[in-house]
This record gives sequence, structure tokens and C-alpha cells, in this order.
Amino acid sequence: MLKYLGFKREEVILGPALGEDGAVIEIGDKAVVSSVDPITGAVERIGWLALNICANDVATFGVKPLFFSSCILLPEKSNEQVLETICRQIDEAARKIKVAVIGGHSEVTPHLQNPIVVGHCMGITEKKSYVTSGGAKAGDHLILTKEAGIEGTAILATDKYETLKKSVDTKILISAQKFFEKISVVKEAILAFQHGGVNAMHDPTEGGIAGGIHEMADASNLGVTVFEKDIPVTKETQAICRFFGIDPLQLLSSGALLIAAKPNKSQEIIEKLKANSIQARIIGKFVEDREERKIIKKNGKVEELVRPELDHLWIALQK
Repeated sequence: MLKYLGFKREEVILGPALGEDGAVIEIGDKAVVSSVDPITGAVERIGWLALNICANDVATFGVKPLFFSSCILLPEKSNEQVLETICRQIDEAARKIKVAVIGGHSEVTPHLQNPIVVGHCMGITEKKSYVTSGGAKAGDHLILTKEAGIEGTAILATDKYETLKKSVDTKILISAQKFFEKISVVKEAILAFQHGGVNAMHDPTEGGIAGGIHEMADASNLGVTVFEKDIPVTKETQAICRFFGIDPLQLLSSGALLIAAKPNKSQEIIEKLKANSIQARIIGKFVEDREERKIIKKNGKVEELVRPELDHLWIALQK
């Protein structure tokens, strides 16, 4: 698809690229970061996710998301209340991170089973004052904020509640449903970037932590070594993944943030995040050889870091 990019314009500094979730356009002494994401599913949270997931992609550049627009596609039997619910969710999410909703489009679309919200988010910064997913350097420490499988855990605890409650404690499931509140990475991305020492950032979504690490390494043309024991997995995620027989490291992980940091700055960044109530840990490091993608298991065994073919959320939903 990367050969179909229309007219080449000099303002486009970063266009579509492997491992990158946004574009950078430089105009004068300013840079505009732009990202687009679709969200599908039930009405209960689709607007909230549409804004936050899109804003996350802008924030991983170290740029504050400022503006949001959406294309809302609704099934034929939808009523005005459905549209109002989605717009209210977008409004609530936008107010929380101080983003302006600047427009968009809505329509009833034939043959849809569930609503679709396609979001577009933008941020503005000074020229060259940003990072990309592809900026990691060999020797950089790989930092992970929060934990693995955040969004996937929340979705399964909600959509598969009746199935799960037969084997998993309801208190764990109710706690897991609240993981939606942890979806935004805007705060930690901006804090880390502003502290200094950050070479690259990426939010692991489809394919989970494992997929996100591969995307970051692909974009940076590097290899990586990861330590399984250092990757936090909550008891909620462990219980749900155990029930479905899926891998927490391959589960949709919006809400976590991957940071490539200079070794002499990584601990400072972690302390800065912790001072702002955001947990973070070093889970690995980047290496020169791009073919070297390894994970050191808890038992000390060295294995290839799995490259997910399919997010394990879909495996669980199909069971």
C-alpha cells in the first residue's frame, strides 16, 4: 500500500511507514502531528475509545493532542439517542484531556451490524520537537508503563462476563471492567518526553505488548531483548487469559506505553512517572542486530519474541 501515496509534498516529514501510527507535517516553524483510527463495537464505550485511542497516537510523538473530528457510521435501525450517546462519550473523553472537537460527519450506513467511529486527532508543536516510533537507538532501555493487555482485559471482562463468571471471581471481573478508565497514555507520554532522554515511543494496540515491541523495532530497524519477569500482568488479566487459554503479551494493550530511553535517563523517567502515579518498569533493551528479537522467559530459557499473527482478543471472542 505504501506506493499509493498521492502527490509528494515537501511539508510531509513523516508519512505512512511500518510501525508508525501517525504523520508529521512541518509548516513554517511548526509541526502538525496527525493520526486516524477506527473503533467498532457496542455503543456503551465506542465514543470514549475513539477519542482516546486516536489521541494516544498523537501523544506518542511527545505532542499534546488538541483537535479531534470523527466520522460516525450507524446501523440502519439506530435512533437519535444512539448518536447522542456516542457524541456525549466523545465530549467527556475530550474534556478530560483538553481536546477540542472540531467537526466530522455522521450517517446511517446500510448493512452495518454495529456502529463504527473513525477518529482523526491532531496536535501542534515546534518544528523538530517530537519523537517517532522509529527513533530508538541500540542500547536504549525499553520502558513499559502500566501493564500488559489493558484494553483486551476490559473488553473480555465486559463482553464475556456471563461466560467468565462461571469460573472467575466476579470481583476480579468487575475490577477488570474498570480497565477502560486506564486507556489514555497522554499524560505519561507528555511527561516522559518533556523530561528528556526519550528517543522513541509507541502504544501497543493490536497484537499486544509483543506486537508493539516488534512494530517499534521494525520502525527503528533494530533488534530487542525482553525480560518476561519484568513485564507486569495484573491478576485480572492473568485470570481471564488463563480461562481462555490466551497469551497476555499478545492481547490488545491500549493504555500501556512503550518508551525507548537513553540508559542514563531511563531511571529518571521512571521516577518522574511514578511521582505522577504512573507505574513504569524497564522490560528490555534494543540491540543492533534487527534479526535478534528475543525474550528471556521467567525460567531463564531464551526464545524468539513471538510476532502475533492475530490479536488474542479475537481468539477469545470466538470461543
